[in-house]
Amino acid sequence: MDMTPEKNLALMHAAYKTLQSGDLDATAELVTEDFIANVPGIPDALRGREVWRLGAQAMLEAFPDLQIQVEDMFSVDDKVAVRVHFQGTHQGTFQGIQATQRPVSFRSIELYRLEGDKIAEEWVAPDMTSLMQQISPVSGH
Repeated sequence: MDMTPEKNLALMHAAYKTLQSGDLDATAELVTEDFIANVPGIPDALRGREVWRLGAQAMLEAFPDLQIQVEDMFSVDDKVAVRVHFQGTHQGTFQGIQATQRPVSFRSIELYRLEGDKIAEEWVAPDMTSLMQQISPVSGH
């Protein structure tokens, strides 16, 4: 299997672009059926393409104008590391918080393992603290 850094980078750039376009079906085709998601705060990995799809769908429903800017990306062997910046408007419920119409901006450090021409596993570390502070109701201090 040809796992050149150039091919891996092209696959990941395509995945982010397709996700930003909102085409979850096309993006899901870039993920293996037995995809593994390693999510902060959850001790066991989540498995399956549907797990990925539900996470992506939740982001796009909450932030339908989501813009994804890749700030750094590099590849070694079957791994791709990404530093990515997300921006959008909170227009739908996210983690129980109703839409605030506030602009949001947060970053994530992400590591992916590829198998051939598909994404097989992810380790993501989004700055959820910053995101939640931006959409949380103002406290009555």
